[in-house]
Amino acid sequence: MAIIYSSRNNEIMNNNSKNNDKYHRILDAAVSVFADQGFHNSTISQIAREAGVADGTIYLYFKNKQDILSQFFTYKTRLVFSNFKQAVEKEKNAIDKLRCLIRIHFQEFQRDRKMAEVYRMETRQSHQLMESRIKEMTKMYLDLIASIVEQGQEEATMRQDLFLALVKRFILGAVEEVINVWVISGGKYDLVSQADPLVDLFLKGIGEKGLSQNIS
Repeated sequence: MAIIYSSRNNEIMNNNSKNNDKYHRILDAAVSVFADQGFHNSTISQIAREAGVADGTIYLYFKNKQDILSQFFTYKTRLVFSNFKQAVEKEKNAIDKLRCLIRIHFQEFQRDRKMAEVYRMETRQSHQLMESRIKEMTKMYLDLIASIVEQGQEEATMRQDLFLALVKRFILGAVEEVINVWVISGGKYDLVSQADPLVDLFLKGIGEKGLSQNIS
């Protein structure tokens, strides 16, 4: 159950607003405005205009634009991460799971470039409001990567001597940077086409075959 704020008496009421078309229209409109204008330069009036509702309607669902951003991240994180997990669980071995995770991650962001832009902006700024949301998203993603790598170690398809904490952040950091470059380019190329080459880089590294045996 979502929280709705009454403009009449300013009391908080429980309401199933996430099933409400206006709730989702406002969220989508806000992300579009945030992506185009930047969060700090955006106004409630701009969001209302984009959503096709009156300014006052916004306050029936959200306290302010910070609350809109917070609820968007909470809602979208759960939805997107649920899609990630469902897709990954359909694969049997660790390498296919890793390929699937990176591919669907790129698909989700390519499908919604505005979301990708807002995510990029917010993860690069230190907003106290969003810090806990971003930490929550990051932890879920890192835990999923860890489970895939551990399965790969059990299947003997990934090295046993990996420093798991480093590997998780290496993969996440590379994925985020590929998305960032794509967003900055204006989405001028197929983001999903980068998935397999990136996974191959994770699995094979950049050294020539046999190089590791020659390094003392």
